[in-house]
Amino acid sequence: MPNALMAEYYSQRATGGLLISECTMVAPGTSAFVNEPGIYNDAQIAAWRQVTDAVHAKGGRIFMQIWHAGRAAYPGAADGAPIVSSSATAIEGEIHTPQGKVPHAVPRALTIEEIPGIVAAFAQGARNAIAAGFDGVEVHGANGYLIDQFLRDTPNQRTDAYGGSLENRARLLFEVLTAVTQAIGSERVGLRLSPLNSFNSMKDSDPLALIGFLADRLNAFKLAYLHVMRADFFGVQKADVMPVAREKYKGVLVAVRVKVVVA
Repeated sequence: MPNALMAEYYSQRATGGLLISECTMVAPGTSAFVNEPGIYNDAQIAAWRQVTDAVHAKGGRIFMQIWHAGRAAYPGAADGAPIVSSSATAIEGEIHTPQGKVPHAVPRALTIEEIPGIVAAFAQGARNAIAAGFDGVEVHGANGYLIDQFLRDTPNQRTDAYGGSLENRARLLFEVLTAVTQAIGSERVGLRLSPLNSFNSMKDSDPLALIGFLADRLNAFKLAYLHVMRADFFGVQKADVMPVAREKYKGVLVAVRVKVVVA
């Protein structure tokens, strides 16, 4: 639940330009960081109002970043809700939970029949964000969370309409964007991607082909912006996806450059 401290934090930054909120769950049981907020019920909508009102009072604008953690959710995140992903492949290592560190769970692959519910959750989350006073939403398709788990070919081992080819792996993203833009208008929707980031055991065999395909196809959505993470947190995958993104994408392109520090 958002609180007064969050309203103060965001309002202190309201003069910096467009604010993008922390990742916010579109469905219960998808927490990856123990205490991230949600946007799937009326109480959360009302609580977020104190944040957006505070930002707008200082002349700021704010988009909500909406997400589903997929296999990055921790076991027992909400009364034993199932952990799902594109495929039954787990993230390496451990995750922090209220009970301490535990190994990442092996997720259950989403069925074809379940995917429309995921798409609907993103669309409803976007409606709820607007009801909470946000100026728009940023769909989180990066950093090894659910949409990214479909986009990249290492975690996505499906053989159905959502796996294999670039077209198939991007199907969930495009369905989510279609539903969200229809729900609130494309001018209120941004998208974040990270074709290179290896965080959460992510990798793609051809990240340049992936960003090129996506950037070209995303033109049709007339988004507010495309937000691309340029590098890899850990420096595992080395390339520069921005020239390809800029060549293919004709709209507003936001670039984030990450400095990799090895302790």
